[in-house]
Amino acid sequence: MKGNYKFLLLAFLIAFASCSFTSKKFDDNPDKDKLLIQLITYVLDNGHFNPQDINDSFSANVFEDYLNQLDPFKRYFYESDIKEFEAFKTQLDDQLKDYDVAFFNLTHERLLKRIEESKALYAEILEKPFDFTKHENYTADYEKLTYVKNKREMKERWRQQLKFSTIANYDDAISQRDADLNSNTLPESVFSAQNEKSTKDDKKTLVELEKEAREATKRSLDELYDFIDDRQRKDWFAVYINAIVEEFDPHTFYFAPEDKDRFDVAMSGNFEGIGARLQKKMDAIVVNEIISGGPAWRANELEVGDQIIKVRQSDEEKPVNVVGMRLDDAIKLIKGPKGTTVVLTLKKVDGTIEDISITRDIVELEETYAKSSTVIKDDKKFGVINLPKFYVDFENYNKRNAASDIKQEIIRLKEEGVEGLVLDLRNNGGGSLQTVVDIAGLFIEEGPVVQVKEAGQPKEVLKDKDKSIVWDGPLVILVNELSASASEILAAAMQDYKRAIVIGSKQTYGKGTVQNVLDLNRLVRNNSNGDLGALKFTTQKFYRVNGGSTQLEGVKSDVVVPDRYSYIDIGEKDQENPLPWDKIDAVDYEVWGNYFDYDTTIEKSKARMAANEQLKLIDDNAKWVKKIRDRESYSLNYDSYKKEMELNEEEAKRFEKLSEYKTNLTFSSLPYEVQMMGEDSILKEKRDRWHKSLAKDVYIEEALNVLHDLKMTYAIKNKVAEVKN
Repeated sequence: MKGNYKFLLLAFLIAFASCSFTSKKFDDNPDKDKLLIQLITYVLDNGHFNPQDINDSFSANVFEDYLNQLDPFKRYFYESDIKEFEAFKTQLDDQLKDYDVAFFNLTHERLLKRIEESKALYAEILEKPFDFTKHENYTADYEKLTYVKNKREMKERWRQQLKFSTIANYDDAISQRDADLNSNTLPESVFSAQNEKSTKDDKKTLVELEKEAREATKRSLDELYDFIDDRQRKDWFAVYINAIVEEFDPHTFYFAPEDKDRFDVAMSGNFEGIGARLQKKMDAIVVNEIISGGPAWRANELEVGDQIIKVRQSDEEKPVNVVGMRLDDAIKLIKGPKGTTVVLTLKKVDGTIEDISITRDIVELEETYAKSSTVIKDDKKFGVINLPKFYVDFENYNKRNAASDIKQEIIRLKEEGVEGLVLDLRNNGGGSLQTVVDIAGLFIEEGPVVQVKEAGQPKEVLKDKDKSIVWDGPLVILVNELSASASEILAAAMQDYKRAIVIGSKQTYGKGTVQNVLDLNRLVRNNSNGDLGALKFTTQKFYRVNGGSTQLEGVKSDVVVPDRYSYIDIGEKDQENPLPWDKIDAVDYEVWGNYFDYDTTIEKSKARMAANEQLKLIDDNAKWVKKIRDRESYSLNYDSYKKEMELNEEEAKRFEKLSEYKTNLTFSSLPYEVQMMGEDSILKEKRDRWHKSLAKDVYIEEALNVLHDLKMTYAIKNKVAEVKN
C-alpha cells in the first residue's frame, strides 16, 4: 500500500458499499478503453489488500485465463491464432503500464471473425443426419484439448460437440415418443383395429426423431448466437479487464454499468421499475415473470408470455421499437424512477396488439429478504428464520436491511411464544459487513464480533455496543459449503461465543476477505465517456474474535452432516488466486454461559446424525454426483449411450427415497403474512412451497431436535414486553 494515499472506509466498514478511495482525479480521456485501464490499475496498485507485481509472470497468467474465457471449448481459435497471440504473452504487463490495448484489439477482431465462421460451420453440420450406430467417443475434458490446426479439424471438433448435444436430444425424443404411445394405449377389450392403425401412424420413425433432435440442437445454438451477437465491444472489453483484475484474487471484479445495476439490485433486494422479469427470445423481448406485489402485478394487465414490441415514456409522443434490441438496452427504457409512467405496446399471447400504461414504483424482490415460520415439535413451539443474503441499501443504511428485518422477525416470533430459534444461512453468499455486526448484537449483550485488517494498518475490532439482547433463548445456525463471507462471520462469532450450535457441512465456503465497490466515474474530471462502471476489489481480511481467519478454512460445523456438495470442489480453496490463510491475536470476549448442557447437546446430535439413514443416503448420493460430474468420456453410439444412461437411471432410483423423506412437522406463517396472503396468492404459493420443503428437510429436523435438547440456566424471555430497547 503506497503511503501517499490513505484508503478511507465508510463508518463500520460497509462491505460492498461505495467508498472514498483517493483525492486523485484523472483527466477525461477520449479513448475509454485506455482510461479504464489507467483507472483500474491505479486503484488496484494503491487500494488492493495484496497488490500484485505486474510482471511477465502476471502477463502470462492473464494471457492464459483470458483466452480460456473467450474460447473454453476450443472451437473458435486455431493453433495459428494462438501462435500469433503468443507474441504478447509476456508483454501484457508492459501494455498495461502504457495503457495499450493492442492485444485486446487483435483478439477481439479475430474472435468476431471466428464466431462468424462458426455460424456457417454448425449450420452445415446440422443439415446432415448423425450416424448413431457408429462407435466413437466424445471427451468433455476441454482443458486437455489442443487447438485445431486447420478447418478440417475444426469441423470435426464441432461435429463431435454437436453430435454429443444431439444424442441427448435424440434420447429425450425417443423416450417422449414411447411415453406418449404408452399413455395412448387402451385396454385390450376395447382396442379396435382403427385405434391400432392410428397409433402406428402416429409413431414417429427414428429418422424423423433424429431430424427433430438436430433441429433442437440448432435452435439452442441459434439462441446462443443471438445472445453473442447482442454483445458489444464494451462487453468483450469487460471480459479482458476481468481476466486482469481476477489475477489479484477471485473476488476482485470489474462491473460494466449494466452489471453494476444488477449487483445493486441483488444486494439491496429492490429497484425502481415495473416489476417484471424479461428475457430475449430470438428478436423478441418476452415477459417471463411478474414480480409479486410490484406495479405490473398490481395493474394486472401484463402477462407472462407477452412480447414487448414498443416502449414509450409518458412525456414522449413516439414510442421506441424494441424488437431486435439488446435486452439490456430495452430494460433501460422500461425501468425508471418511482412515480413515472411507461407505455408498453404488447403482442399478447393470443396474437392481439395492445397498449398498457404502468406507473413505476419501488419493486421489492421478496425472495431476497428474510422470512420466518413457526413449528411445533414435542409440544414446544420453535421459530425458523431463513436469510438468503446480508442485504443493504447502498444509498441509505437506515432503509430496509438484513439486520433490521431479522430483528423484526424475531420480535414477531416472540409474540408467538417460540422457545428456540433456527437461523438458516445455507446458500447465503454474504453481503454487508455492517449487518453482520448488527445481527450478532441481537444475540449477545455486547462485545467484539469480528476483527478487520487492512494491509499495513493496525487491526480494527468491530463490536456490538448495544447491551440489549433481542433473543436470549436457544439458537442453532445452519450452514453449508455455499455459506460464505458475512455468513461465516456470523456463524464464527456465534460459535466462538458458544452462543449457538452450528450444524452443517464439514466447513463453509472459506471467503475471509472484505470487498468495497468504487464508482470509477468519481475519479474522472469532466467525464464525457459515459458511465465507466465500477470496480469491486479486496481491501481487507477479516478474522474471528479468537484470531483465526475463515479464509480457505471456513467455519467448521459443531455437528457435521453430509449434503449434496460434500465431494464437489466449490470452496474458496478451489478458486484461482485465493489469498492465504493466516491468524492474528485474539481479542477479549466473554463466552455465553447460559447453556448448561452445550457440549452434551452436540454429542447427542452427532450420535443421531451418525445413525440417520436419510443422511447416509444423502452421503451416497453426494459420492454418486461426484462420480457423474467427474466423468470425461461419453459414447456417441446410441446403443452404448442408452445403456450408460439406463445404468445411471437405475443407480439414481436408489436415491428417489431422498425426495420421499417426510417429517411429521407442520410449518406455519406468522399472522402478518397470513393477512398479506389474502391479497397475494403468489406469496401464499411461495410460502406453501417453502413450508413443504422444510417439512422434508432432515437438517431442519435435527436443528429442532438440538433446540429441544438445549437447556438454559434461566427461563427464556420469549415475550416482547421483556425486550430491552
